[in-house]
Amino acid sequence: MFVLTFKWNKKIALLVVIAAALVLCAIILAIAGGDRAEGTPGTPKVKTNEERVMFLNKLGWAVDETPISKNTVVIPKEFSDVYETYNQLQLDQGYDLSKYSGLEAIIYTYTVTNYTGYTGNVVADLYVMNYEVIGGDIHSLAIDGFMHGLGKK
Repeated sequence: MFVLTFKWNKKIALLVVIAAALVLCAIILAIAGGDRAEGTPGTPKVKTNEERVMFLNKLGWAVDETPISKNTVVIPKEFSDVYETYNQLQLDQGYDLSKYSGLEAIIYTYTVTNYTGYTGNVVADLYVMNYEVIGGDIHSLAIDGFMHGLGKK
């Protein structure tokens, strides 16, 4: 029979506590990272304009490389009916703006150049926070236009 013994001291106790904390953090990150719906466009880091354009390109959209606007918005703490409807669009594509209630995001708007079946102006909005896409849509600029998720229709 083999018996292993060791002397328990403050240094070993500290190492055990640190190791347990690291394991707990890894578990929390794994759980938090897995709450996206199936078929989500993904949330790669989009630190540069080129990365945002590439993100839209990967979804099938050709866009002008220079955004037509960049606006900072605060996601409302309490959603109105209109915002609830918009967030349902986000939920349908795997995003959830309610997780960011009360926080600032940047909306980058790009002109879409390859939208088929519609002759008016179409844009892509990307909601970005901490260089991560947290939502977005494709919509026409007409009053009686349309809006849908970032996926190609």
